[in-house]
Amino acid sequence: MLRRQFLGLAAAAALLIPALPAAAQTIVVGGKNFTEQQLMSEMTAQLLRAKGFTVDKRAGLGSAPLRQAQENGQIDVYWEYTGTSLITYNKVTEKLDPAATYAKVKELDAAKGLVWLNPSKANNTYAIAMRKADASAKGVKTLSDLAAKVKGGAAVTFASNAEFYARPDGLAPLQKTYGFEFGREHVVRMDTGLVYQALRDKQVETGLVFATDGRIPAFDFVVLADDKGFFPSYALTPVVRKEVLDKHPKLADALNALSAKLDDAVMAKLNATVDVEKKTIEEVAKEFLAKQGMI
Repeated sequence: MLRRQFLGLAAAAALLIPALPAAAQTIVVGGKNFTEQQLMSEMTAQLLRAKGFTVDKRAGLGSAPLRQAQENGQIDVYWEYTGTSLITYNKVTEKLDPAATYAKVKELDAAKGLVWLNPSKANNTYAIAMRKADASAKGVKTLSDLAAKVKGGAAVTFASNAEFYARPDGLAPLQKTYGFEFGREHVVRMDTGLVYQALRDKQVETGLVFATDGRIPAFDFVVLADDKGFFPSYALTPVVRKEVLDKHPKLADALNALSAKLDDAVMAKLNATVDVEKKTIEEVAKEFLAKQGMI
């Protein structure tokens, strides 16, 4: 996804920092440049410090440079999405279910010295959302339900970012999979952030969202079930360099324990606490870990 690719000059400069001198318990934690990733890098840093590690956190990086930094040994651990590794880094075009996606990236990345630990239940994939009240009133729970409404003659407007509208694995194949078409006149293209506002303000009936975005619960939306499995799995998972994990095997226990606490609802609530309630990343991370008894 393009939103995971951007890298500012400051982030690029961060990668030029010389590698730290070898230290017995120092772990370099990386992260990307959006709220969910900033939360995960901060939670990881706080958790590992509580376990006795010294942590150097390098968050706010673009997706591709962050991955390259890990392969080069500059980043020891960060949380990646299974679909990103499968499609972007490993160029796999085959359609795989969530379990097969995880197994494939675990296998392919092992050859690059990277270990995928236990995947969380948080799947930050594309999704289509409706206002909860409207979906309930119309009896729409799945994408098949939505398709049936459109094929039955309902004029349903859909807000989408330009990328999803045009990409070869985006709107057109989605409609083909479910056997319906919104109609060009009913598709409104706009920036990703504006989609949430347009749906909230009743300017459209449906909108493209990311499944763990905090605005989904904050704006009282519901994500329609992808009952035909069109969207790739983007399971949020800790990935560690094998060399580091071999030296510090207890890292796996700590990170797997955190992974087990995460799902779509949890991440959406944490993201909303930052993006909607405007609490700091550090504060939200600390409160969550403390509540879970992890620090």
